[in-house]
Amino acid sequence: MTAAQADLQIDRPRVADGAALWRIARDSKVLDLNSSYSYLLWCRDFAATSAVARDERGEPVGFVTGYVRPDRPDTLLVWQVAVDEAYRGRRLAAALLDGLAARTVAERGLTTLETTISPDNTASQRLFTSFAERHGARLEREVLFDTGLFPDGPHEPEVLHRIGPLPAGAR
Repeated sequence: MTAAQADLQIDRPRVADGAALWRIARDSKVLDLNSSYSYLLWCRDFAATSAVARDERGEPVGFVTGYVRPDRPDTLLVWQVAVDEAYRGRRLAAALLDGLAARTVAERGLTTLETTISPDNTASQRLFTSFAERHGARLEREVLFDTGLFPDGPHEPEVLHRIGPLPAGAR
């Protein structure tokens, strides 16, 4: 953790954090915003595979949500990563991702991390590329959902980023 992160705590989200996670996602203006209800459910049902950063008052200022893929129990799929605008530039997203990977690998023996990223989301591409580099893991990319699969009009393809195997340092 850097000095700029020293005043922050990273732990599991609680149901009471759902509203703040929804606001952070909404204010990012980049993420697909889910209903506020889904963030409450996420904090209840997927807290073990998600992480939240808290400021000195205990308020959420960033999060990573994820889940273990049912058909690949060695794989954590990262769903969303967001940091409150006031806390950007501190490498907080990287610290959240590193912390979540270390925790889920230790608790569940995971070996692979996956996420999907739209081609125009360069910040997320940099985040996951640097994660793979920090951990000496291979990064593979492939189109997961092409534009024609989305029923709600033109949509960029979602590119799957698969990182693994995760090394012992992340485990």
